[in-house]
Amino acid sequence: MQPPMGNERPPPPGRPVSAFVPGAAVPPPPFAAGGPFVPPPRQGALLPQPGAAAPPFGAAQPAAMGGYRGPPPSQVPFAAAPPPQRPFTSAPLPQGPFTSAPPSQGPFASTPPPQGPFTSARPSQGPFTLAPPSQAPFAAGPPPQGPFAASAPAPFRPPPSSSLGQPQSPTGGSLPALNYVRPPPLQSQGFYPGAQPVNHQFPMSRPAFQQPVHTMPPPPMGLTASFGNQAAYPSAGPPVGGTLQSLVEDFQSLALSSAPGSLDPGVDVKALPRPLDGDEEPVKLLEAYPLNCHPRYFRLTTHAIPASQSLVSRWHLPLGAVVHPLAESPNGEEVPVINFGSAGVIRCRRCRTYINPYATFADAGRKWRCNLCTLLNDVPGEYFCALDASGRRYDTDQRPELSKGTVEFVAPTEYMVRPPMPPSYFFLIDVSVSAVRSGLLEVVAKTIKSCLDELPGFPRTQIGFLTFDSTLHFHNFKSSLSQPQMMVVADLDDVFLPLPDDLLVNLVDSRHVVESFLDSLPNMFHDNVNVESALGPALKAAFMVMSQIGGKLLVFQSTLPSLSIGRLRLRGDDVRAYGTDKEHTLRVPEDPFYKQMAAEFTKNQIAVDIFSFSEKYSDIASLGSLAKYTGGQVYHYPSFQAATHGDKLKHELSRDLTRETAWESVMRIRCGKGVRFTTYHGHFMLRSTDLLALPAVDSDKAFGMQLSLEETLMTTQTVYFQVALLYTSSSGERRIRVHTAAAPVVTDLSEMYRQADTGAIVSLLGRIAVENSLSDKLDSVRQQLQLKLVRSLKEYRNLYVVQHRIGGRLIFPESLRFLPLYILAICKSLALRGGYADVSLDERCAAGFSMMILPVKRLLNFVYPSLYRVDEVLTMEPNKIDTSLKRLPLTMQYSVAASS
Repeated sequence: MQPPMGNERPPPPGRPVSAFVPGAAVPPPPFAAGGPFVPPPRQGALLPQPGAAAPPFGAAQPAAMGGYRGPPPSQVPFAAAPPPQRPFTSAPLPQGPFTSAPPSQGPFASTPPPQGPFTSARPSQGPFTLAPPSQAPFAAGPPPQGPFAASAPAPFRPPPSSSLGQPQSPTGGSLPALNYVRPPPLQSQGFYPGAQPVNHQFPMSRPAFQQPVHTMPPPPMGLTASFGNQAAYPSAGPPVGGTLQSLVEDFQSLALSSAPGSLDPGVDVKALPRPLDGDEEPVKLLEAYPLNCHPRYFRLTTHAIPASQSLVSRWHLPLGAVVHPLAESPNGEEVPVINFGSAGVIRCRRCRTYINPYATFADAGRKWRCNLCTLLNDVPGEYFCALDASGRRYDTDQRPELSKGTVEFVAPTEYMVRPPMPPSYFFLIDVSVSAVRSGLLEVVAKTIKSCLDELPGFPRTQIGFLTFDSTLHFHNFKSSLSQPQMMVVADLDDVFLPLPDDLLVNLVDSRHVVESFLDSLPNMFHDNVNVESALGPALKAAFMVMSQIGGKLLVFQSTLPSLSIGRLRLRGDDVRAYGTDKEHTLRVPEDPFYKQMAAEFTKNQIAVDIFSFSEKYSDIASLGSLAKYTGGQVYHYPSFQAATHGDKLKHELSRDLTRETAWESVMRIRCGKGVRFTTYHGHFMLRSTDLLALPAVDSDKAFGMQLSLEETLMTTQTVYFQVALLYTSSSGERRIRVHTAAAPVVTDLSEMYRQADTGAIVSLLGRIAVENSLSDKLDSVRQQLQLKLVRSLKEYRNLYVVQHRIGGRLIFPESLRFLPLYILAICKSLALRGGYADVSLDERCAAGFSMMILPVKRLLNFVYPSLYRVDEVLTMEPNKIDTSLKRLPLTMQYSVAASS
């Protein structure tokens, strides 16, 4: 066994070593006083038997030993120290001939051990303790009999497997609160760092082959790590000595608790904020403004409008609102419907604001003052009512438009460009080989058939189908037919309708033909081996069918469009673009055809929903333009398989078909004097500076918008907002849904922080970040989000720098306690995280389209998902399952219900 070379490190316990290991029993040196050199026994020599009597040690003093220093040995052999009594406290220091100098005092200081020449501390039970001396590779057994017993070292004995534990790496996990014994470092001239002991009994000498050890960084931890020429053992622990001390100290420096003796109590991990329900609606605002609409419909990022531009610049967070016009009514309350009859809808003649609870009356009730522009308007004779002593109408409580923040007005004929059209659903289904093999056709056909009775608009609902691969397949659903007729059009450059009528039919009249088609659809293309996709011509054909009525177009695409107009190329694998200024070009449409088609669809009141199922790249960035500019939605199922994703598709498609939808709608948001909305975020077509065109909108879509001040200094004390959505209901009635809210104007920045709404801020920031990713690198977008957060919290800290003098503490308002968590979640979301290898391009684009339309609560669950114990839901009583399902995300409700 050779001594260690100069570039080797002290090995962990449990490994065969060739040098001194602190704390382990070591054989006597090869040179003994008064006798010649005795070589070590050959391999296979007999070892001393346990229990044999040990001869007394000779009185002769040992000769000088190279590399080892220590005082004279004690006469008590093999004395053992009692176990340590507290964590991180080593046993008393031995006084034998192989004892190092006492270490400096500190948290790992050692105390003197009992006297003995080969004394070793009894190991503790911590993760870095040495193996018991009796089981170590160089355990000191009873010395052999004979005059030269003291000079014969024990041969190498492999350690038994039971004695080698699996110590926990300090870099791989947390340290348990157990006792830890740190062995004293070996002190030697130039061999290990440390003070050199002065011992005249053993002069300073060292064999020529021992070289000084230079300071080296700690080796990498793992099963394949090795130190110098030493082999690595899977069961070995971390290195001991100075390296271990530095690792422990580094680990302690990462702790969240404060340093000993510090006044700062540190951070309590259990006290860190964790959202339970994903969102907290600011319902307390209704106490101050009871006439406001519910926050579910309209939420400002801060319900305290700044009075000056300087406050806006110090706010750092976006100033704006999130509008959810068709949100489900809170507490199941019905939105009141008002029909003014012959009086017509009462509006301000200058700013066109609808009558609302914040309007005031004057001139004995004959005039009313607009709360947005302060103009006095005449009250129609049919709407007149006298005022009480306080100037309030006597019938205020009986009129919902004067007492509630959310109402619906029945629109007269002048609000109609054409008579209300019936709700229509047209399905554009890819039937290429990938759609057939994945089971897509069967799931889609069964789901549509199960939803026929629940489609809104009965009995006026219209329905139609068009299938395509390299050709277009039109289907005739004339009510007099017993089976549908299929007509194939192969000319993709000049698309035409082979049949002018009966391609979009009334569901009630042609119900049996439609059901027959859905039953035969999976088998109709069972043997299809066509791999091409003519999506562009199919879209043009669908437009020709729906242009007269409008409605909703549902596109089921499973292959990258490869034929004729709208053909797309495979560009998602271009890794060279990532990290460059051209990276964002992968996330924007390549072909302008789809944006042009979206404009045509919007003009004819057609909304498009995209269902993408491609196994490979399908360019969601281009296809998503159809949904983005028509008020639609993008659903993405990468590598779809019916057995795996069938339940998810069935649930989302059922929800899309059966939810209440507003057709042929436009939306405008008005605000009071001094402020205006400048930027809008969501899926819509901006028809003018503030008019949003929405061919179809439903209860699952929300919109974000940014607010700016028109004046340097606000002169009003309250700012009013009004959201108006003009739409056609599924029953064929033209209505106007109006939401009205008020917010105070403040001159104190702390009040803006106190009234901040984390959900609205995160929702607006997420939309802004997704749009910025279309013109910038992902890394820059994430940095912008973090910068906004840091500047905002720094500004808030500066407000209370005098009250909070203790440094190093994060200070944030109670209203924004979840903001750092959610911004970090946005940065780690599918839409913004990592780079090329983290998320596929299609998944990233699909996630971005989803973030642009989701309401606040669902967006927060999207970026920061909640964990649910599904087994607890399944074991509930049947009458309690439905209540528990309401707490689950929509994508989980169907699966849990089916499993139960």
